[in-house]
Amino acid sequence: MREEIPLKKRNRIPIHKVLLKIKETKQSKNYPKKLQNLQKKILKLWYGITKSLMLFLGTFFQDKYKRALADGENLRNRLTKQISEAKIYGIQSFCKDLLDVADVLNKATETVPKEEISDNNPHLKGLYEGLVMTEAQLKSVFKRHGLEPVNPMNEKFNPNFHEALFQQDVEGKETGTVVIVSKIGYKLHERVVRPALVGVAK
Repeated sequence: MREEIPLKKRNRIPIHKVLLKIKETKQSKNYPKKLQNLQKKILKLWYGITKSLMLFLGTFFQDKYKRALADGENLRNRLTKQISEAKIYGIQSFCKDLLDVADVLNKATETVPKEEISDNNPHLKGLYEGLVMTEAQLKSVFKRHGLEPVNPMNEKFNPNFHEALFQQDVEGKETGTVVIVSKIGYKLHERVVRPALVGVAK
């Protein structure tokens, strides 16, 4: 015969176990909310990181782009300058060779005795006038192409344009003043083709 269990002892569960069960149930109900909050925080953090990364990359590539543009512009300017200088100074060596011709013409006109130039000596007069005209024409061509003479008589000695052959005492002249020009110089658009050969006061 089965022993009957008293009513007081049926399905009796310790109270602390019941409270623990209730607590666990409440926490389990809060999980979705906590997960949602955590997910929001993760997404917010991810968006922040992505935005920062995009800003960084944007700034980085924008800087690279600007640098590339600046480098391209600098290269274009350098090439333009080089082409311009090539056009201007490409005739420099040719001009330098022509200066020898100009020197010969100048010496020729200077050595002709002026007193002999008269109608009584038509051949010499014609030759002299021809030399003078040729020299004038050559100087005109020089000027048209930017080749200009440098005659620094009584100017301050400038080593960029003059070459000192000697120094001498000259009364009334300040030290460093050009007192003699042995050979005039020439410059092509401010670039020296041949320095003037000079004597300078001590």
